[in-house]
Amino acid sequence: MSLLDRTVVFTAALRQAGMAVSSAETVDAVRALTAVGPLDREALRAGFAATMCKRPTNRVTFDTLFDLYFPPVIGDGLSVDDFLAGEDGTPGTATDPGQPGSAADNDHALELLRQALRGELLDVLLRGDDEELRRLAREAVTRFGSAPGAPGRHSWFAYRALRALSPDTLVADLLSAMLGDQDAGGLAERVARQTIMERIRTFEEMVASEVRRRLAEERGADAVARTAVKPLAEQVDFLRASQRDLAELRRLVHPLARRLATRLTARRRLGRSGRLDFRRTVRSSLATGGVPMETHHRPHKPHKPELVVLCDVSGSVASFAYFTLLLTHALREQFARVRAFAFIDTTDEITRFLRGADLGDMMARIANGADLVWFDGHSDYGHAFEVFADRYPDAVGPKTSLLVLGDARNNYRATAAPVFGKLCAQARHAYWLNPEPRTYWGSGDSATRAYADLVDEMVECRNVEQLQSFIERLLPS
Repeated sequence: MSLLDRTVVFTAALRQAGMAVSSAETVDAVRALTAVGPLDREALRAGFAATMCKRPTNRVTFDTLFDLYFPPVIGDGLSVDDFLAGEDGTPGTATDPGQPGSAADNDHALELLRQALRGELLDVLLRGDDEELRRLAREAVTRFGSAPGAPGRHSWFAYRALRALSPDTLVADLLSAMLGDQDAGGLAERVARQTIMERIRTFEEMVASEVRRRLAEERGADAVARTAVKPLAEQVDFLRASQRDLAELRRLVHPLARRLATRLTARRRLGRSGRLDFRRTVRSSLATGGVPMETHHRPHKPHKPELVVLCDVSGSVASFAYFTLLLTHALREQFARVRAFAFIDTTDEITRFLRGADLGDMMARIANGADLVWFDGHSDYGHAFEVFADRYPDAVGPKTSLLVLGDARNNYRATAAPVFGKLCAQARHAYWLNPEPRTYWGSGDSATRAYADLVDEMVECRNVEQLQSFIERLLPS
């Protein structure tokens, strides 16, 4: 495969991973390849990143795929002779682990090699030499990361290489070497410990990258790319989001709210003018013989609607509820009034929990301070809607946009569809964001068929991309 073909395949892999790479950017990448050349790999990486990587959050995906399609070495990539060779360069007496021999000899040689590599790793981590770390990662994967597979092929595992060297067990020795005569427990120890942990994480990432490179050589880069790259933060499924994913999603909330505010301002600026100013129109028509060639209007009063969020916070949709409540908090300035309600099998107002800048423990405060369980703690949309309509009759009005967040899994209980239909009729708009795939709607205990016709639209909303596309329809025109 030529470099041009490899570049085109690389850009296709970026698109498949969720990055937006246009045809023009692919042409720019080829121009960067021509200008930089293939010999300086890091310069080529920088050139490709400048032409195709638009967001900082995409850089991890870009680097992972770049290492697959433009690997630094091929095969073992070792630049030294067998580790067990003698000091004079002649082969040592220990049996090479890669050569046939007795099991005892091979085990002894592997143990000698493991201890020697651990000592070398300790020295390199202490110096912080990235090139040497990368070389050690290659050697660790070569010696300890493989397992026999199909004929002519190997299975490669990062955990086998990391288990053999156990870099986490070197922390105490590294701390002792870094601190020297300094007192333990102070600022110097905290800085040294953080530095050590960062270098160990870097080494672990290098080992994982080396394993991916080996797999790509045997199975093809395209096959490995499909599983090597994590979904972008915008594509993470709310219902499957981990704590790390939620932390990443949280960083997307306020930039998203700012973009929405910018679009909202543009819509107001470009929208229709206010009511006709009859007096000014007649006065200006005197200059054209009484013919109103140009009409004049009163200043347009910006319309800031009210927002009511009704959110299912049961265990099955907790991650989705967490993110949407963060978004509700960020959108408060775009609406005249925001009221948030949560429910499991009964409903309580949680607007008071949205105040303040620290939202890290929002869900915990809601769980501890809100009255959300009435009977058995399982979702009961029907009873929750009835309690909402009875306890908060003034919450939904003609200026209100009603937003329901939940999967409509009702545990085969009464839906109270007439009550919910009355709430939707009272609202200016009523939308339902459902984090389940549309193919699951109406299956099992799903009550989507009872509610879908009552709202203006029930929308599949499983990630940030789908939420962002929907939110445009939520903004007032």
